[in-house]
Amino acid sequence: MTSLAPATSTQEHMAGQSWFTRTEAWLDEKGKGAWIAAMVLGFIFFWPIGLALLAYMIWSKRMFSKSCGSRSSHRHSARMAMKPSGNSAFDAYKAETLRRLEDEQESFEAFLERLRAAKDKSEFDQFMDERAKTADADAKSDDDE
Repeated sequence: MTSLAPATSTQEHMAGQSWFTRTEAWLDEKGKGAWIAAMVLGFIFFWPIGLALLAYMIWSKRMFSKSCGSRSSHRHSARMAMKPSGNSAFDAYKAETLRRLEDEQESFEAFLERLRAAKDKSEFDQFMDERAKTADADAKSDDDE
């Protein structure tokens, strides 16, 4: 008995999308240069297409972002992380690992907040000490006169 290999999740995900969404995802994978090249080709072959691509790139903030691919790949990887694999032991391990990582991230963010607060307090205390010294020096100079 022969069996066909199952389609990858990316292929399954792409199959349910429109041609526009697939093209957008493909250009995002290639980066900002691919978007610019598509826009230039659009202007060369039929200027309204190039103009439409330029407007879309500005509207979707692809023109001014650092990278088109990072936004799409992050969304895709987050979606894949939450998808069950079918293996209950692995899914339990993955859920526990993700929970632990979220806890560590929250702890680290709390640590950074405490660190910032301590630095701010230290700088404020230094400012108040300098202010008090200046006020004392002014008071002594007024008394001497």
